[in-house]
Amino acid sequence: MKNVNAKKLKRERTHAKIRAKVFGTAKKPRLCVFKSNTTLYAQLIDDTKSNTIVSANTKEVKTGLMLEKAKETGKNIAKKAIENKIKNVVFDRGGFVYTGRVKALADGAREGGLEF
Repeated sequence: MKNVNAKKLKRERTHAKIRAKVFGTAKKPRLCVFKSNTTLYAQLIDDTKSNTIVSANTKEVKTGLMLEKAKETGKNIAKKAIENKIKNVVFDRGGFVYTGRVKALADGAREGGLEF
């Protein structure tokens, strides 16, 4: 149990360092990623208004392995962002390491048309 809390605290410290540098606006929102054991969540956030513009998660994708679902979620959030006339975003990996599901989501968002 102690090790789990240490891992969570380390991720939260890393996320705080990232958030000190990354800020989303209405024209260039923050693409925020959260990863749980079962689901990957992504949302576009306007930090000036503290408003979520678009969100997506892997529960919306029904078939495939988790990496495939993450990539499809990235494409879904890119599609929703482009419908809201958003092309450029700032990527916030949420303190998670940029490999695996987080990288697959970012690659999917880039394939969907987002630039970051």
